[in-house]
Amino acid sequence: MSTAASAPVARPRYDESRLAQILVAPIVSEKATRVGEKHNQVLFKVLRNATKPEIKAAVELMFAAQKIEVASVQIVNVKGKTKRFGRSIGRRDHVKKAYVSLMPGQQLNFSGEAA
Repeated sequence: MSTAASAPVARPRYDESRLAQILVAPIVSEKATRVGEKHNQVLFKVLRNATKPEIKAAVELMFAAQKIEVASVQIVNVKGKTKRFGRSIGRRDHVKKAYVSLMPGQQLNFSGEAA
């Protein structure tokens, strides 16, 4: 029998300045609101090189005052649309979205007001 199985799981430490940059912006749209109400999730636009554990740590750090705990994180890479500007063809930037599931009974308040 191995003693490693009974050892507590060590969480990796992340640089707080990196975590502060990972969450680019919350996504506030009709779809995001619907998902938030149905699955208790919040959508964020995140850095393209961010990982799931980093996103989880960043959300818990940024909303520590509200004592938010993250249950899970799902990620979607969205390809930028090709757009035309007259004769020239351009492309919008690629975006990475994070669907952050909160623990049951928790809500995230973006307005900064007490609920």
